[in-house]
Amino acid sequence: PMDQTDIRKCMTLLNTFHRQKLVVDHEFDIFGQIQFYESLWGQNSSSYPDYEQTKKNVFSLQPYIEMQHSQKTLTHLDAVPDNFLFVKSADNTETVHLIDWEYAGMQDPHVDIAMFCIYAMYDREMIDFVIDTYFQGNCPDNIRIKIYCYISACGLLWSNWCEYKQQLGVEFGEYSLRQYRYAKVYCQIAKKGMDSI
Repeated sequence: PMDQTDIRKCMTLLNTFHRQKLVVDHEFDIFGQIQFYESLWGQNSSSYPDYEQTKKNVFSLQPYIEMQHSQKTLTHLDAVPDNFLFVKSADNTETVHLIDWEYAGMQDPHVDIAMFCIYAMYDREMIDFVIDTYFQGNCPDNIRIKIYCYISACGLLWSNWCEYKQQLGVEFGEYSLRQYRYAKVYCQIAKKGMDSI
């Protein structure tokens, strides 16, 4: 995930896949999934004392996302570095495949960029590099801000998933905490961006 050449290959494949505009009959609702994983906690509350405020802040991004009029298409939704398979044939030709389609559904394809970044636990510089690579240096400001919104929302989604898994005895260590931080930090980054355009 830190090899820029590999990242370029992944983003090229992702962009090519999205441009096919494939359609399926089910959708992946990010904000609905946040609520769903929270519901699995049962009577337990979040281990983060500021969870309710963080959730409120993240959900406040939803109107901005909806204003961007993104065309939904089949989106992988788990397009993380581990799910890009690099294969070399006998003649040394390399192909890249996207595997593990468990979460795939109709969604804004730019969610895949956010998922790639937060799973790799990138800092802002690397996140912007990935966005610029996907858009070949031509990402409009409003779309970049929308991707920051998705980073925040998806961070909360996977943080909630981690909290559910922790109740089952599965620990994710730094990954869980970093997802929650993405929810908090990129909410603020997105809002600052909205104020500047």
